[in-house]
Amino acid sequence: MKSYRKELTVNTPSRREFINITPQVESCLRESGIREGLVLVNSMHITASVFINDDESGLHHDYDLWLEKLAPHEPINNYWHNRTGEDNADAHIKRQVMGREVVVAVTNGRLDFGTWEQIFYGEFDGMRRKRILVKIIGD
Repeated sequence: MKSYRKELTVNTPSRREFINITPQVESCLRESGIREGLVLVNSMHITASVFINDDESGLHHDYDLWLEKLAPHEPINNYWHNRTGEDNADAHIKRQVMGREVVVAVTNGRLDFGTWEQIFYGEFDGMRRKRILVKIIGD
């Protein structure tokens, strides 16, 4: 069995953003040479998410609105966490809802997706450098 590891980096210009990282993960898979196995993709930050869904701008807009209603950024004094001097309690909650990681099967050297599935990075406290782990195991 082989193992491959790579860190992707992102630095979003806005506080919240959804980025399709499927092409980067597919590139990692090609680099790995693994034909059968599993890909793990996870955010290495507690205020960001990795998830699988459709690459449709209306859906992403709906996610953004829904998450902001669920855990609004302001007023920041509504959150005990922000009493530490932070202003990102909402981002922690949004990450918890959207998830930390995804695992995708690899079959014949390709990501084994259902129809319309893509891998996304969800940023909830952006405007700084963050990392995404891609770990692939298999043969």
